[in-house]
Amino acid sequence: MEVLHPRCGGLDVHQQTVVACARVVAGSSVAHDVRTFGTTTPALLALSDWLAAHGCTHVAMESTGVYWKSVWHVLEGSFELVLANAMHIRNIPGRKSDVNDATWIADLLAHGLIRGSFVPPAPVQELRDLTRTRKQLVREITQHTLRIQKTLETANLKLTGLRETDPERLAGLVRGRVKASRADLVAALHGRVTAHHRFLLTLHLSQIEALETAVSEVEERLGDALTPFRPALDRLITMPGVSETVARVLVAEIGFDMTRFPTAGHLVSWAGLCPRLDQSAGKRLSTRTRRSNPWLKTTLVQAAWAAARKKDGYLRAQFLRLKSRRGPKKAILAVAASMLIAAYHMLKDDVDYRDLGADHFDRRDKTKLANRLIQRLHQLGFTVEVRAA
Repeated sequence: MEVLHPRCGGLDVHQQTVVACARVVAGSSVAHDVRTFGTTTPALLALSDWLAAHGCTHVAMESTGVYWKSVWHVLEGSFELVLANAMHIRNIPGRKSDVNDATWIADLLAHGLIRGSFVPPAPVQELRDLTRTRKQLVREITQHTLRIQKTLETANLKLTGLRETDPERLAGLVRGRVKASRADLVAALHGRVTAHHRFLLTLHLSQIEALETAVSEVEERLGDALTPFRPALDRLITMPGVSETVARVLVAEIGFDMTRFPTAGHLVSWAGLCPRLDQSAGKRLSTRTRRSNPWLKTTLVQAAWAAARKKDGYLRAQFLRLKSRRGPKKAILAVAASMLIAAYHMLKDDVDYRDLGADHFDRRDKTKLANRLIQRLHQLGFTVEVRAA
């Protein structure tokens, strides 16, 4: 097999140690030098010097979790780095050890058999940290809100989120149209609020206020970081279902440089929004989508539900067309994939979103639509004569 990188290295990264293998081709022989390093900054700098002393030009690493990030930041700029997916480079069962794994990674890299994972540049990684932190904070706010509701239910109060305890005054705070009458509201607000309930409510409300302050700070930081890329975000927001928050998550997860993905199909596959390829003996075994980036996938699905509710749009027409045949879950995944494809071309070509229209599928094949309607009329007992308008 052809050797693409005669001098390369393989790293098996753990929390406390990094097992490194330097693979050097000398004539017709191959030498493997294996050594274990720590994960502190001085140890990682020693690892960089050790790889450079062997003349390594390319380095591949495999890791679970986020342990690879510190190694990547130290080695970046000195070597051509490749982050391998652990599932793609799995060794033969029964022969697994840290030394064997590092050697196996180096051998695969030498022959160009490792497909590198997508690692965005540092500014985009910082955006990822901010958007993911914001989502976690919002989840915590929701959890505390549910705990408040549980506490109020325990106190037999049927309204949540109010500090006032007098039922008459609480009923007077109602604004807008309410289905229940004032007497029903007063009855629902009669409860038994003890000191214990007040303590829990005060505790959860203070936590929510602190979390909301943290969310505001993260959003302010995000706004400053995205100022140079404001035109791209404004372009994405024009797509149905895409809000400011969704646009921020999109650019934070896929970046702004679409050349990392050869085609829009590669991006959709990376996001896990297309059926998996699982065939054997001419039979298709499974079409389930594979596990992928949960931050991007969940956000796109939520945006797809919002886009499917917008009338007179292509995305709603696509959803309704697939829902009747494949069900709502598969239909909404298809809408999310279409939105990601549109975002890919909008970022790559710097173009605005152009809706194909709700009648896109009808215009695409008028003959097929006409034949289907004629057949339906025949089934209902009508004879139809078709003439060109």
